[in-house]
Amino acid sequence: MLLFQVILTRLFSIAQFYHFVFLIISIAMLGYAVSGVVLAFRPRIQPDQALPLFEKCAVGATITLLASYLILNYLPFDSFSIAWDSRQLALFCLNYLALSLPFFFSGLALGGLLGAFPEQAGRMYAWNFLGAGLGCLGGLALPGWVGGEGVIVACSAALAFCALPSFEQFILSNRLDKGKAALKAWTHLLAILLWLIFCGAELIARYQGRTLVSALELRLSPYKSLSYALQYPDAVRLWQRWNAFSRVDVVRSAFIRSVPGLSFKYLKPPPPQDGLFIDGDQLSPLLRSTADLSFVEYLPQSVAFWLRPQGRTLVLEPRGGMDILLALHQGAQSVVAVEANPLVVETAQKIYRQPKVVTFIEDQRSFTRRTSEQFDVIVVCLTDSFQPVRTGAYSLAEDYRYTLESFSEVIQLLKPDGVLVFNRWLQKPPSESLRAFATIVEVLEGQNLNPARQVVVLRGYALATFVVRLQPFTESELATIRRFAESRAFDLIYAPDFREEETNRYNVLVESLYTPAFQAVLDARSRHAFYDTYPYDVRPATDDQPFFTHYFKWSQIRQTLAEFGQSWQPFGGAGMLVVVGLFGFVVGLGALFVGLTMWLVRKSLPISTEAYQNSSIHPGNRSVSSVNRMETKFDRAAGVYFTAIGFAYLLVEVALIQRFQLYLAQPAYAVAGVLFSLLFSSGMGSLNAGRIGLRWVLPLLAVWIFTSGWWMKMLFSETMAFPLSARIVLMTLTVAPGGFLMGIAFPGGLRFWFSENTHRSWLPLIWSLNGAASVIASVGAMLLAINFGFSFVLGCGAILYATAGIMVWEKEGLFALLRR
Repeated sequence: MLLFQVILTRLFSIAQFYHFVFLIISIAMLGYAVSGVVLAFRPRIQPDQALPLFEKCAVGATITLLASYLILNYLPFDSFSIAWDSRQLALFCLNYLALSLPFFFSGLALGGLLGAFPEQAGRMYAWNFLGAGLGCLGGLALPGWVGGEGVIVACSAALAFCALPSFEQFILSNRLDKGKAALKAWTHLLAILLWLIFCGAELIARYQGRTLVSALELRLSPYKSLSYALQYPDAVRLWQRWNAFSRVDVVRSAFIRSVPGLSFKYLKPPPPQDGLFIDGDQLSPLLRSTADLSFVEYLPQSVAFWLRPQGRTLVLEPRGGMDILLALHQGAQSVVAVEANPLVVETAQKIYRQPKVVTFIEDQRSFTRRTSEQFDVIVVCLTDSFQPVRTGAYSLAEDYRYTLESFSEVIQLLKPDGVLVFNRWLQKPPSESLRAFATIVEVLEGQNLNPARQVVVLRGYALATFVVRLQPFTESELATIRRFAESRAFDLIYAPDFREEETNRYNVLVESLYTPAFQAVLDARSRHAFYDTYPYDVRPATDDQPFFTHYFKWSQIRQTLAEFGQSWQPFGGAGMLVVVGLFGFVVGLGALFVGLTMWLVRKSLPISTEAYQNSSIHPGNRSVSSVNRMETKFDRAAGVYFTAIGFAYLLVEVALIQRFQLYLAQPAYAVAGVLFSLLFSSGMGSLNAGRIGLRWVLPLLAVWIFTSGWWMKMLFSETMAFPLSARIVLMTLTVAPGGFLMGIAFPGGLRFWFSENTHRSWLPLIWSLNGAASVIASVGAMLLAINFGFSFVLGCGAILYATAGIMVWEKEGLFALLRR
């Protein structure tokens, strides 16, 4: 099931606009929590009942896994239209509950085995975590072989394999059962074998680049760039490949024309090009021929080569390679290209293998930490598609390339007279470009430099182009920039000596929107007041809050609600509102889950008390009233304890996944790596829960989490330049101690609070409180991170574990002892 979780992040990234890691974890926790409550209510499963239950659950998981994928694919939740289409709420509930069913059945299967064979718990835990490890590896390796859809088929085949009866069991059942029972057993076996044969054939076909069932093909959001491109009359998909963290498509059409920022003074048509798409979006042009590159002289980033002709150039994330060709055409002495995706380099290999080009297949942040080279020109390429600020489509996406820390690293690679250039999209009112400017301003100020004299910003039709130096621009350099802008019809947004009439000459606006906002950011004394009053959040993104395209402010709520039902893009966009809506949904679901469990527990209490009184272990010296009182009274401290550790575990898990995206470069690596490390080490902790006292585990755990910001900062700083495999090993080793301690909290708590037979009737409620807290915390972690940062989320996790520790110390009377 861990493989299913990992691949769901990839499917969400492609079909929607975000990987939704926090949502997938919440879905999984709901399924596991419900299975735990169901098992807690039913009598103990006997050994002869366990294997039939396991097989039935495996069949249920096989069917619901495939069904939930088809529901997600053909009845997807559309966050864009939720403002005016109430059906999307029903679709979201359907998606959420359907995806939780495979996790419910898998939790029921494992829980049944653990209940029936407690003496084999260690061996079952070991095999379970071995499977989790293989699932993580499969989530990284299998997409490159059989694609994302093929991984779904592989998950279904693995579950179906678990549903096969053992040979001895099948022979025995046929000897004992006659007639319909024997026919049922044979039908069951035949159906599973046929399904396994189909899955095998489909996986072979997908390995060969085809499919037997087109209904399994992943359907993309109609708002994605690839969906638009495939609607062109002559569109042909030339190529599609998967790897661990992306899907790359190449589409050919005469209608594809993508040259962001091209001056309208270039009068010829752009050269023929194909479209390169990452995860169904982020269109990057892929030139079919490099014979005529005159058009690159009319791109705004060419200004850097007017200032530094024949310079040594660093191009970061060039994708289809247009900026590499631009640098070569403009006379660059040499070009170092840093591209994180090997499929992109393979697709555009003719460009990446040019004689003057040295290519590194590496994440930008890893390269900038590792290299000691300096460059005359650094180009940070525009890789994102244009998105109106009101859509909020990418507002949840983490982008560690545009944080304060990232730009601080990049400008350190400039030679003393070097030039940094990059483009960002223009929106009205200014948002993306204004945040980029604020980021550069604060980076330069952080190094005791003067941004007012070291930044120039040009404006074209849809792009703002930033030109940055470590030293003040000279008069001759400013004159060169003006000649370039005039010859290419670009306006100035800002320059050290700009004149008002230069800001609105060519791409004429009704009023000058950008220059006043940029000037307000430059004034350090009133900057924060400007941030507070501006309609969008344009403060610089940081590694702790890397949401560069998140502009939502809570002050937008009133207008947003007023526009619901009136506009398909309400003010403030969809991203943050989707998370808020998800949080409200899971809170309501958790409350319903806990309330229903409490009602069932109270209803069953008289039966439980009578059984306890009549049992052979009933202590004769206790009165009936004492028994009734002990059985019917819920220990609130225990409720607080299990609720706290449920919240804390998921807050820490989600925050660690998000933080390690920076360290491991890709969400897929972070999800697979952190989940495996946490689950494996937590399993080891669970096995040792009886040997280590909670009184020391929980304080140690709180300290580990509180200091995580310090040790992660040190780890990232010292080892970011290491190879990816080494970083994965280091991540596993650093996360494992905390995971081990976190794994002790739940089973250790059960032993601590329910060591006696009394109060055991309340165990289903304990399961539901812990499960509901986990479901809510998965979404709440993201909501907190967007508003306060990942460090804050980890701090909340530490406080909650400390709260659980206080409950234990209070129960043991340690506080009373200390007061004496």
